[in-house]
Amino acid sequence: MAMTGVLRPGHIQLKVLDMAESVDFYSRVLGLIETGRDAQGRVYFKTWEERDHHSVILRQAESAGIDFFAFKVDSDATLAKLEKDLQAYGVATRRIEAGDLLETGERVRFTLPTGHDIELYAHKTAVGNDMGELNPEAWCASAEKGIAPIRLDHALLYGPDIEKAQAILQDVLGFYLVEHIQLEDGQTDLAIWLSCSTKAHDIAFVRHPEPGKLHHVSFLLETWEQVLRAADLMSMNRVSIDIGPTRHGVTRGTTIYAFDPNGNRFETFCGGNYAYPDQKPTKWTMDEVGAAVFYHDRKLNDRFLTVVT
Repeated sequence: MAMTGVLRPGHIQLKVLDMAESVDFYSRVLGLIETGRDAQGRVYFKTWEERDHHSVILRQAESAGIDFFAFKVDSDATLAKLEKDLQAYGVATRRIEAGDLLETGERVRFTLPTGHDIELYAHKTAVGNDMGELNPEAWCASAEKGIAPIRLDHALLYGPDIEKAQAILQDVLGFYLVEHIQLEDGQTDLAIWLSCSTKAHDIAFVRHPEPGKLHHVSFLLETWEQVLRAADLMSMNRVSIDIGPTRHGVTRGTTIYAFDPNGNRFETFCGGNYAYPDQKPTKWTMDEVGAAVFYHDRKLNDRFLTVVT
């Protein structure tokens, strides 16, 4: 059981400009496994370790970016309760019928004050992985294809009113604040990292004037050596690298950021601190914001702050 009923990030739908090029990138370079295509032309992927049918969905569009980010909950009863709790809190919701996404049950969608559509769902077909669930090996052949992350880990979203989004996620869905970067006024946050588990974060936000923007979607690797291998594969495939390999001060994770062919930023991430809801949040101040984001360089680059989709 989850600590709050919200289990984990479940899927993200990304907008891409060229589906064929994107499918090649996400399967061959990133190393995700294609699991299906639907009547709308969307393409579905999972990592080699994930057991549910998909965690990444690509939709061809005229601009890059994010359509929605979803969390799996532990039961139909939890889904119904959280739907009512959101409505009681003043958040409009709508039900999306089962089957709208392949192998996925009913979803509850709502929009945060940051302009991002968030979904909750309880059911998705478990397709397993190549290792099986009985006496499995340590890894399988598909783990050698491309960068080969083990799971969809989190997303960093840019938009206004991040404190209002934080309130909804905390007060209604049971998330808690793990770390934050505070502006010079000593009251307002520039960025917040929230968890629904014991991970360093499951979702994060940065204050930004434009609503509904994606900074990055993150995929988890198991070791620092795999982060370095990811950088090698990015160079071999002429992937546009934003920054890294390096380390964050926030979360302590090791990381490399790069862009898919559409300009959507993605992260390959390893490690990170454990978090628990009874712990006091870690605060970073603006005089140390460089170290908070890029611990080695201790300074930010303009592209990391300004390029979003």
